[in-house]
Formats: sequence, C-alpha cells, structure tokens
Amino acid sequence: MTADRHDALIVGGGPAGLTAAIYLARYLRRVVVIDEGHSRAKWIPISHNHAGFPEGIGGSALLDRMRDQAERYGASIVPGQVETVAREGEGFVAVGIGIDIHSRTVLLATGVENRRPAIEGDAHRDALDRGLLRYCPICDGYEARGQTIGVIGADSHGVAEALFLRTFSEEVTLIPHTRTKLTSAERANLWQAGIRVIDTPMASIAFEDCAIVTLTSGDTHRFDTVYPALGSDSNNALARQLGADLSDDRCIVVDTKQRASVAGVYAAGDIVMSLDQISVAMGHAAIAATTLHNDLRNRDGEGTGS
Repeated sequence: MTADRHDALIVGGGPAGLTAAIYLARYLRRVVVIDEGHSRAKWIPISHNHAGFPEGIGGSALLDRMRDQAERYGASIVPGQVETVAREGEGFVAVGIGIDIHSRTVLLATGVENRRPAIEGDAHRDALDRGLLRYCPICDGYEARGQTIGVIGADSHGVAEALFLRTFSEEVTLIPHTRTKLTSAERANLWQAGIRVIDTPMASIAFEDCAIVTLTSGDTHRFDTVYPALGSDSNNALARQLGADLSDDRCIVVDTKQRASVAGVYAAGDIVMSLDQISVAMGHAAIAATTLHNDLRNRDGEGTGS
C-alpha cells in the first residue's frame, strides 16, 4: 500500500488501535491502521466484564464491530505487518510487504503475547472455547468460581495468579511449568491461603471433559480449568527501532497523555501497561488519539481544544 501522507499511522488492530482509529477519524484526521491480525482479543470466547454487554460478547465479534465503526468514519484498515518504521523529516515512513506509508505521527498499539504451554493450535482454541483453559483471571475469574483450578508456573507470576484466583475458589493448585522457583515467603503465603503446591513439573496437558495435567513423574491431576501463568512478551520491536524508552526493557514509557519519549510517537494498550484489559486499552487509546490530534493542531498553529 502506497498512499498520500497520513496524519496518523496506527500499528495494531486490537481494541487500543481500533479505538484510536475511531477517535482520530471522527477528528477528521487521515488515519490508517496496519493490522497483523494477532490481537489477543480474538482469543476471548466471550467477555462478560466489558461494559455495555451484560450477556457478554466474543472477542472476534467486538473487533468486527470496532473495525466497522472506524471504517464508517473514514479510517483505512489494512491487513499486513510493518517491518520497519523510521523518522523521515518531520514525520515517519513505515515499510512492510506491500506497505509504504508516510505519516506525520505514529501510534503504537502492538500489544503483548502470552507465553503458552505446548498445546496444538486447534486443541488450544477448543479448550479456550470450552473454558478449560483461561489466561486472564481478572477477566473471567468470576466464571471459574467454585471450580478446581490449576495454575501452571511456579514462580512469582504463578504465585500472584494463584493468590488472586483464591478469591474465587477454595481448590487452587500451583504446578511448575519446568521447575519450582519459590521463596520461603511465597510458600508461606500460598500455605496460609490454602493453595496446594506441587513441586514436580508438568510434562503435558490434555483436554477431555476437564483439563488433565500429567507430571514428569507420570502422575496426573484433573482440573475444571487451568490458567497458564508464564508471563508475556512485549511486541516492542518497532518502539526499539524508533529509539523509544522502555520500562524494564519491555513496555513503552509514556507520559500522562500517552506520548512516548520520541516526538510524534504515541502508545496505547498492553504495550504500555500489560493489565490485559480491553477497557484499559480503550482508555489509553482515547487519551492518545486526543493528544495526537491536539499536538498536530499546535504544530499547525491552530491551537488546542479539549
């Protein structure tokens, strides 16, 4: 795609990127979204904590609605991957296969990716759809209330997730993915909360009418649902190319208006703060889009509004 210069290039077509596109299009900005199609929102079988949908809404359905809304107001949404982005004069140029975009600003909504246990793709999707495998206790701990819950990953991530899930169930078990890395204080906190700790690592996981975790010892444990707590990896390659500051070498550092450390670069969503919440990503995006719009108005000598 080669186009005239845009006001804003948004990289990422998840809830953050699409919200920003809706706002910017309604601000009458020339905006293009490059969507690689890997938003984690697509994993959500049905979300019950997204405001305004008391019966719940599936992640893919929500993204479809948001794309339609952005395009209705004039945003362009292009499937593809931005491989490089660099400063070009007072703006930026982004390049990928079939992509050559020149833009005055860049908004990074590239998100993060959950680390997954070794599960074949179709089985992984099916387990998610049936609620046997879950990744976000903030999102769906309520749906797991009273169930037997397995948490995979016996380190600080796993401890925090197990303790959080204890709110919803009295039967929470922590199992190491590869090895146990618990401090004495963490073990004490888990014991006090009534969380069972297994020190033998997981060998495999399978799904029937429940989740079946097989240990390296050959023992098996059955759970109503399993939460992998293996951390995540930030999609920060483009931020690195632009020289943006990163926190702990992972997420993009922004100010209170979602500006990155590089002039003309903004960021929103989990790439800024990995809370894994659609509502947070959308809030970031509303702020980022409004700031971007007003910064361009200042640059063009128009003054700012809100």
